[in-house]
Amino acid sequence: MPSQETRPTLHIPGTASHTIPPRGSREGTLRYLKAGTGAPLVLLHTVRTQAEHFRSLIPLISDRYTVYALDLPGMGYSEIVPGASYDEPAMRAGVERLLTELDLRDVTLVGESMGAVLALTTAADLPERVRRVVAVNTYDFRGGVARSSLLARLVVSGVLAPGVGPVIAGVEPKPALRKILQGGLGDKAALHEDYVDELLQVGSRPGYPAVARAVYQALPSLIAARSRYPEVKAPIHLVYGEKDWSRPSDRRANKELLPTADFTQVRGAGHFIALERPDVLADLVNAPA
Repeated sequence: MPSQETRPTLHIPGTASHTIPPRGSREGTLRYLKAGTGAPLVLLHTVRTQAEHFRSLIPLISDRYTVYALDLPGMGYSEIVPGASYDEPAMRAGVERLLTELDLRDVTLVGESMGAVLALTTAADLPERVRRVVAVNTYDFRGGVARSSLLARLVVSGVLAPGVGPVIAGVEPKPALRKILQGGLGDKAALHEDYVDELLQVGSRPGYPAVARAVYQALPSLIAARSRYPEVKAPIHLVYGEKDWSRPSDRRANKELLPTADFTQVRGAGHFIALERPDVLADLVNAPA
């Protein structure tokens, strides 16, 4: 597949990389990591990241679950299809391909940020396959990463700008990427240099700047997807970092939308809880439902 021109620089012990072939010309090959034994658990990553986002979480849960960490369509090492959509329904279709092509049932869906929205909407679509949803820092509010810092606002505004947007999307200096990601962390030291290098390698793939721009453009579709949350029949656990980009009003709105959901706020944590507090997430997903 086209993504073979580069390969991951990070390896998570105990994991193996697999692919799901496309079913038609408008679909790309999907890549996922697999580890462990037990009931299936699917990990869905954040904006501008990939399956390796869960490098510290996977070893903590793979003795209880068979873990599938997906590279969302066009991201990580999943195939980039020119002209493909990256709005919420299209990305959700990629998640549903993983569940249906591998015939996964009794699934726990764990998503962070954009992945949290997709976990909820996938559960709404496939109630017969999903047992439980853990939604971490749902990325379903206006502003998103632009709330992280002044630098993030400038970069996102530039990427979205007509004309110059595609050019800016293709320029990603390491210090800028590091600074933006650290804006999603309560503990800045949780961002490791080898992970930043991995993300930069992915960002250099041919066609990736167009994917990155399209994902930022898709934020309204993630906000609109909130209307699907009440359709979820499986138990839901909402998890938020105390210092997440969402405001208290955003969190209250989702608690009101999902009144029966469990709710946990992680003290001191930011948007990327899987990076800075994987132990907390492991305790939540390993606990009996």
